[in-house]
Amino acid sequence: MRLLHTSDWHLGRAFHRVNMLGAQAGFIGHLVETVREHAVDVVVVSGDVYDRAVPPLAAVELFDDALHRLAALGVPTVMISGNHDSARRLGVGAGLIDRAGIHLRTDPAGCGTPVVLGDAHGDVAFYGLPYLEPALVKAEFGVEKAGHEAVLAAAVDRVRADLAARAPGTRSVVLAHAFVTGGEQSDSERDITVGGVAAVPSGVFDGVDYVALGHLHGCQTLTERVRYSGSPLPYSFSEHRHRKSMWLVDLDADGSVSAERLDCPVPRALARLRGTLEDLLADPELTPHEDAWVEATLTDPVRPDEPMARLTERFPHTLSLVFDPERGPEEPGVSYARRLADRSDQQIAEDFVTHVRGAGPDDREQDVLRDAFDAVRADDTAREVAR
Repeated sequence: MRLLHTSDWHLGRAFHRVNMLGAQAGFIGHLVETVREHAVDVVVVSGDVYDRAVPPLAAVELFDDALHRLAALGVPTVMISGNHDSARRLGVGAGLIDRAGIHLRTDPAGCGTPVVLGDAHGDVAFYGLPYLEPALVKAEFGVEKAGHEAVLAAAVDRVRADLAARAPGTRSVVLAHAFVTGGEQSDSERDITVGGVAAVPSGVFDGVDYVALGHLHGCQTLTERVRYSGSPLPYSFSEHRHRKSMWLVDLDADGSVSAERLDCPVPRALARLRGTLEDLLADPELTPHEDAWVEATLTDPVRPDEPMARLTERFPHTLSLVFDPERGPEEPGVSYARRLADRSDQQIAEDFVTHVRGAGPDDREQDVLRDAFDAVRADDTAREVAR
């Protein structure tokens, strides 16, 4: 049986100030074409279909379009909810949609009830484990301590119990949305540590032929049978080295797995640049990044004038500007209180300006600060007199 493993679509999410809906629509088109071109038997989507619990209407319309296009191919799709999704909202109408070959699994109570699909070699049981928030599902799984490992292990125990009762040779696929030990994080995943330690060992899934993971945005192989597909599009500059892709997985008659990465189209490359403003504007080696989405970290000791306007002249798609001036180390062992000792309010304010900007205030700015402090003191004096 041939599977296409994807996850973390995050429909409705933007990349900094760039609307990604067009790129997300492009990915859905690519997904449908990949299913057709590679004769995929089943599509699996491992959570975070949407970027938030109440997605914008345009994202819902795109999801609806994706379901109709997949159903029209006659290729079954198994899908779970992730920690960004509202399980209840995503699961509305799941029973009816099942009849169209779109199998939404959003209820933790159904972890041990698979979608059973067949090929020439027999049955394959697909178990959907939606994102399991420990504090909310510990009673369902009968665990005393609300932790990710405990509830996920209990859910997989249900999978193994159901699988043991099926005909010998039944193959198994588990969809899960979790942080599994060994996975590499990025800045764009929402933290799931609430309720216990987030990471769970991959050994939790022992006995399953293939585990299609979602949550982490980088495509990763934890074991030959346990993989993250990653997000099909970038959602933070921490993903600038990611190769966005999906897994094309062949599940053989004996349950052995072979997998191939298929690249996803991305609208624009990402680049993280660092240096002084003049260096970034002049360095010929940065020419390949001129059409990329850019995060620029400026190391100028003094903040230059109009840095974003000047950067966008060369890098028109600059989206993020960070200041990290290169300065000498401060005197070691000197406390904050000692640094302020015997200094006037005016001097402390001027020091702050110097620290933030890299250069002290000029004469005009010193006058502004002086007038501000004088006004505050006059106000304080007036209040004391009024008392």
